[in-house]
Amino acid sequence: MRVLGELTNSLTVLARAVPLLLVFALLLVMTQETWIVFGSLPTAFLALVAGLFAALGTVFLVARLPKEVSELEREVGTDGPPLRRRQRLNVGAVLFISQAFQVIVVSLAVGLFFVVFGVLAISERIQEGFLNGQAVDVWLQPTLFGRELALTDQLVRLSVGLAAFSGLYYAIAVLNDKTYREEFLAELTDEMRETFLLRAEYLRRRRSVAGVDLRAFLPPAVVQRR
Repeated sequence: MRVLGELTNSLTVLARAVPLLLVFALLLVMTQETWIVFGSLPTAFLALVAGLFAALGTVFLVARLPKEVSELEREVGTDGPPLRRRQRLNVGAVLFISQAFQVIVVSLAVGLFFVVFGVLAISERIQEGFLNGQAVDVWLQPTLFGRELALTDQLVRLSVGLAAFSGLYYAIAVLNDKTYREEFLAELTDEMRETFLLRAEYLRRRRSVAGVDLRAFLPPAVVQRR
């Protein structure tokens, strides 16, 4: 259920984050250098580049987690005792999973957008022009309203590269940019605030029970036997 909840939250984030990311990504897709770099990469090297972006994003998120947990505890915590090591790890895991889902959904959306955009707006001839006249590998060549479209291997490679780069950008921006933080961490902060309040109430009741002499609730005969 938690995974489904995070996926739902990520879809909400998608509607808000993608327009901001497309502002700079659209500029990249129209440059010849971007086509040459990603369009000519062998599959193995494209996977390595995408993996590099993913690894950098993961390292950045993990490196920032201790600070984020401390700030979250300070912002939404109560007067109860500080979190223990295992509890801090649990909070960090919730933050990491939430951010990872958002990054994955945003990356997939950006990649899908550029595949569709490229098919509709960038013809086979234009793609070959971006690649200095190199022939492209056409996967599909449908016709729409009398115009011949082209889904090419190079376009898919470019979309994958831009999706991985956009994911890295989003992973960095969501924890550093004030606007992103306020927009995308507000719901998670509210959830954690409720969790902290429930923890404080649980500890308060536990201390109350610990201070009560339970023998007062036992029958007199049982107390005498003891």
